[in-house]
Amino acid sequence: MGAVLGVCSLASWVPCLCGGASCLLCGCCPNSKNSTVTRLIYASILILGTIVSCIMQTEGIKNQLKKVPGFCEGEFKIKMVDLKADKDCDVQVGFKAAYRISFALAIFFFAFYLLMLKVKTSKDPRAAIHNGFWFFKIAAIVGIMVGSFYIPGGYFTTVWFVIGMIGAAIFILIQLVLLVDMALSLNECCVNRMEEGNSRCWYAVLLFITSILYTLSIISVSLLYIYYTKPDGCTENKFFISINLILCVVVSIISIHPKIQEHHPRSGLLQSSIITLYTVYLTWSALTNEPDQSCNPSLWSIITHLTAPTLAPANTTAPVPTSDLPTQSGHFLEYGNFFGLLTFALCLVYSSIRTSTNSQVSKLTLSGSESVILRETSTSGASDDEEGQPRRAVDNEKEGVQYSYAMFHLMLCLASLYIMMTVTGWYSPDAEFQNVTSKWPAVWVKISSSWVCLLLYAWSLVAPVVLTNRDFS
Repeated sequence: MGAVLGVCSLASWVPCLCGGASCLLCGCCPNSKNSTVTRLIYASILILGTIVSCIMQTEGIKNQLKKVPGFCEGEFKIKMVDLKADKDCDVQVGFKAAYRISFALAIFFFAFYLLMLKVKTSKDPRAAIHNGFWFFKIAAIVGIMVGSFYIPGGYFTTVWFVIGMIGAAIFILIQLVLLVDMALSLNECCVNRMEEGNSRCWYAVLLFITSILYTLSIISVSLLYIYYTKPDGCTENKFFISINLILCVVVSIISIHPKIQEHHPRSGLLQSSIITLYTVYLTWSALTNEPDQSCNPSLWSIITHLTAPTLAPANTTAPVPTSDLPTQSGHFLEYGNFFGLLTFALCLVYSSIRTSTNSQVSKLTLSGSESVILRETSTSGASDDEEGQPRRAVDNEKEGVQYSYAMFHLMLCLASLYIMMTVTGWYSPDAEFQNVTSKWPAVWVKISSSWVCLLLYAWSLVAPVVLTNRDFS
């Protein structure tokens, strides 16, 4: 009897797998909005794909992948092979699997980007596909992943690596927009609380957060100079660290200039501190791809060197640790990559729950008009409860979508490429994944991205002063 009830309970969820997000998560998020729940589900799918890509880099999984018939060859073929041959397998199977998973996710989200162009309201038939049919969409992703393992190597590897670098560089800029918007939201929240009372407390909070971020930036820059430069070498590293440090100081000064404050009162050191720390991270991430290993110590060796200073005599200088590129036996997920994945997850979740009112994100992925937002606010109490229906996520897009479906999927497509490059450490594999190397193009892509980030932020501060005939409110 219990088994029958269990089957019936499971069967009751089947319609939800084909229905909308409001049905899928009705029990967990009774007061949420359909537009938010849908974005959270897509974000969960992408985060799940990230976890799978990371799992593929572990030694245990890589050893099992080497036993898959044909996986160690130039392409995935089903044929009988001696399973003992995995001892001689020199293919970077973790990289190969991560590339295929990223390819499946990117293709899926790019297809939805094309499909969702010009969707204006939830009454559009395509909106039902975007907000529902989860079982079929998940099945499609799994199917593409399985099929991608049959794609031959060769040109696919080279082309997909180049596409991955370009897409990841663009997503780095998207992360900048999201991080700045987070800072603006925090600043606005604190200002509102200060207006309500207890202003000293909230000023202290803002000062504390800003001080912590700048302190972390200063410590990080000092460590970069210590471990990624040499008195008689590493000239490129010295240049990258120095120029980015100077630029961070410049944008920080610009953000508190009286003329900027007059036209852009929401600007301040909080946003600049976030941009500074993010730029320092991008600089460090670029230096980790430095081909010269004498100028590129691993993070673990640096931590070991910092935590064991007594190993070297007091009157001598301990040698700077160096790192090794992934060998043909495999590649562990770099510790530094977790910082990139953590920032990615934070920005992805934020973009999923952020509303479209006066937001930097609205210029990127949201398109809900102000009138729609006002109507939504005024009718927020009118839910399905008033109609005697079960409490579910409210469809708040009948008169206009709260964000651009197409641009949201394009952002997820670029995020998929960013995941691929981050999980694989931006290393460049050869055509058959037999060797991976760190090359200068990855370094320049990251450094260039940091410069573009600083330039965009500086322009967002200066634009209201220069273009006085435009409304930037």
